[in-house]
Amino acid sequence: MELGFGRARALAEPCFSRGVYDDAVKWVYNGCAINLTVSLASTKAMQIDTISVTNNEVIPVSPMSREIAIPIDAVQLMGSLTIADGASGIVVFAHGSGSSRFSPRNRFVADTLNDAGLATLLFDLLTEEEEAVDMITAELRFDIGLLADRLIEVIDWLVAYEETRHLKIGCFGASTGAAAALIAAAARPQSVYAVVSRGGRPDLAEGALSQVTAPTLLIVGGYDEFVIQLNEQALKNMPPSKDNKLVIVPRASHLFEEPGTLEEVARLARDWFVKHLGASATHGAA
Repeated sequence: MELGFGRARALAEPCFSRGVYDDAVKWVYNGCAINLTVSLASTKAMQIDTISVTNNEVIPVSPMSREIAIPIDAVQLMGSLTIADGASGIVVFAHGSGSSRFSPRNRFVADTLNDAGLATLLFDLLTEEEEAVDMITAELRFDIGLLADRLIEVIDWLVAYEETRHLKIGCFGASTGAAAALIAAAARPQSVYAVVSRGGRPDLAEGALSQVTAPTLLIVGGYDEFVIQLNEQALKNMPPSKDNKLVIVPRASHLFEEPGTLEEVARLARDWFVKHLGASATHGAA
């Protein structure tokens, strides 16, 4: 892997501490354009010990986390991978419409899972170029087929990747990402051991619901009445199982912005994944 900083090296070194860059991507920090050139091996994830930058903002990354580029067909999807010592399971996050791997709510949940000894992968369902188009047209964020296919490819990558191939996989989906997670679980029953949906739209995965065999937890805010109805119907459309559950968090809206509600989501998700994926040897059961 080759990094070409050129005259930007003096600026880049104090400015950045963790991040990942594609070929010829220009990043801007404090108004200074910095060009980084990276040559990638097509079969390996790229890792650079620098900081993630998006929309001219520095995004803090967990000290245990590293940024990677996951090769999927002709594109690369950027992700944040955190592997706790002794982890026996990894949770891959599928973000909601218009969001990204930097979703503060998903990162809060991921931190809670990491504290419980679970590995996590937050990744972008769309490339930067696709996100730019979607910002204008909003046509890709609701392309559930595309999003589910991307998630399935990432699951297959985790199964093959040396550092994660031994880990049981769980999926955490938010909003439209929940539909992608359920479709992926139906498509990869041998790989996905558990699913958690936060404020999800499982109705968008209607055709796949009857094929989901992974234990599934649906979490919805008590104020989110329409989404509650969608999740209640989805639960009925899934195979009858004592391992499938709908939990309604009192006094919570769709985004769980009310005090204590996101913490409850994180606790529920942690307990679900620890139960079905296992805790790390160093953390024990939650």
